[in-house]
Amino acid sequence: MASANPLKFHIEGMDCGACAAKIETALQRLPGVSDVDLSFVSQSLCLLIDERQTPRTKLLTVIKDLGYDPTPLADKARSPRQSGHGNADHEDLHRSWWSSPKARLVGVTGLLLAFAGLVSLIEPRASRWAYAAATVIGLVPIGRRGLAAIRSGTPFGIETLMSIAAIGAIAIDKMEEAAVVLFLFAVGELLESVAANRARTGIQSLIALIPRMAIRQRGSDLETVPVDDLVVGDSVAVRPGDRIPSDGIVLEGTSEVNEAPVTGESTPIAKHRGSVVFAGSINANGALRVEITRTAADNTIARIVHLVEEAQATKAPMARAIDRFSRWYTPMAMIAAALVILIPPLLFGWPWSVWLYRGLAVLLIACPCALVISTPAAVASGLASAARRGLLIKGGSALETLGQVTTVAFDKTGTLTEGRPQLTDIVEIEGTADDILAMAAAVEMNSAHPLGVAIVAEARARGLVIAQVFDSTAIPGKAVTGHLTSALVSVSSPSHAAQTHDLPEDLEKIIEVLETAGKTVVAISHGHQLAGLLALRDEPRADAREGLARLRALGVHPVMLSGDNRRTADAIAGMLAIDVKAELSPDAKLGVIAAYKKEAAIAMVGDGINDAPALAAASVGIAMGGGTDVALETADATLLKNRIVGVSDLIALARATLATIRQNIALTLGLKSLILVGALVGATPLWMAILADTGATVLVTANALRLLRFKFHSR
Repeated sequence: MASANPLKFHIEGMDCGACAAKIETALQRLPGVSDVDLSFVSQSLCLLIDERQTPRTKLLTVIKDLGYDPTPLADKARSPRQSGHGNADHEDLHRSWWSSPKARLVGVTGLLLAFAGLVSLIEPRASRWAYAAATVIGLVPIGRRGLAAIRSGTPFGIETLMSIAAIGAIAIDKMEEAAVVLFLFAVGELLESVAANRARTGIQSLIALIPRMAIRQRGSDLETVPVDDLVVGDSVAVRPGDRIPSDGIVLEGTSEVNEAPVTGESTPIAKHRGSVVFAGSINANGALRVEITRTAADNTIARIVHLVEEAQATKAPMARAIDRFSRWYTPMAMIAAALVILIPPLLFGWPWSVWLYRGLAVLLIACPCALVISTPAAVASGLASAARRGLLIKGGSALETLGQVTTVAFDKTGTLTEGRPQLTDIVEIEGTADDILAMAAAVEMNSAHPLGVAIVAEARARGLVIAQVFDSTAIPGKAVTGHLTSALVSVSSPSHAAQTHDLPEDLEKIIEVLETAGKTVVAISHGHQLAGLLALRDEPRADAREGLARLRALGVHPVMLSGDNRRTADAIAGMLAIDVKAELSPDAKLGVIAAYKKEAAIAMVGDGINDAPALAAASVGIAMGGGTDVALETADATLLKNRIVGVSDLIALARATLATIRQNIALTLGLKSLILVGALVGATPLWMAILADTGATVLVTANALRLLRFKFHSR
């Protein structure tokens, strides 16, 4: 579609999955419209349109006829406060609930109902006509939306069911109940909208973290500019008490920065020259000069908002199953209502008016809105609650899987340990300690592995000259090699070195002593000679024991998977009281995960850099991220706090979300079943029948909103 243009809209009133599905069905029937992407969570619509086939005005008319209010958004990239897919300016586009079209419908139908009630007190004989007028006037907007939905491919929407019920009530002279039903329906829709807006506050609170203005510094000049005008490379002054306007690196100054609003980390973090800072975090007690590394549209807050909104729009397996069920459920419910109306009068000669009334009650009870919203409302609340605590979960599917996890596998380096190993020992065999360290640093120069980074850092700290290597190659889990001008240099595990060199018995004993002390040993080979050994130690994270204990309290089995040697892995595992599987190659690690996965759902926790295959192989992958690009994009979930206790928080929240979904489904079906029995025996009036759906919708949404106040154990 070469001539198609992208358009973005904010859709006011789109508060549930059924609303989004109705709009999507209508738009997909329009010629020249493609790539329709809707998110009811963020009330956003993105699409491609060929306006030669379907004018933009026609598109807007279709959406408005369905009862929604579309507002075009600018196409260019803007900050999350202003735009993006679903990041519309909430202050400008989200109306107060009392000024929305749904509130106006409640007001009109309520006033008409009250007027009809007043007429019935003053002149009872005229009350019938007053209620009839209230019913007809209240039915017009609902009926118009129902007809629009039928024309656009959604014949079994709630508006259609309501219209049929109201017309049927008029036909059997139940004017009062028809007016009450329309009023209660309007109230239910308004309450659903209010609840949905409440669920969005989790994301809006993140957007609100970004300041509007920043103090840009150019030379000695300071100027106040909108945050959206900042570009990569700009320098900004951040005073004590100010929020940091965008992601950056500290150029000057020392201060403590409160990152709790972004990552959930309650302890202020010391920042100095070279430290990374996040948009939205609060500078505490010192002036900082920060170089901007990301624009407002691409900073940490923007990426978090985008990820969470995408996740909330992604349906969980349970939600997809309910959607499939509802496609059959609504037509079958209409057939059932028709049978209730027809069979007793036709077969048994019972009164038509009685069974028409009862059939209309069945029709109202059968509406699937509460059932359809039961899962996405809980998932959206759970994801928003997690995001506010620095726990990012990429979709309902990952959340649902987390709730079923029975085993959590942890990588060792950088996950259970700090990921900042320090060189502790150099054992010389050929050459000096500095020679051995310089050769190892040359080979590890471009390595992202914590051990390689530590070796290079130590060489630089000692002022050693690091030579350039050629034809560098890596054997995953075993060795890294590279050619110096003198010979081939290899940095490998002792077990790999033993395959190519004869290790003297005294050297094996040295390796055993170092590894038993919890140190990781690497062997340095130069040509065909073993040059020496380096030993590094990486300390366990401060919260690792607590995090593992919380997992066990949840009935989850933690296990450490390590490519390190058995003695070093056992030493770390002993400190943390965790089961361990050591000396695993990357392929062997995947095999272990696959074996656990056959038994039950398993989560894999890694640093998001070296563990991508294992994270992908697990039922759900969790990255220890600290906000890095790789961590945000690699796994199914990310711990921005970089703390082990976050894993237990994720699982506890996921289980609470699944419990809420089950409660919502049970509540919906239970309430509908109870009122259905009443309808069939004539004990359920129409106004109570509509409460079986609108009332249940409000109840399940309110129940889901409790997840926004979920109490996490970590501080």
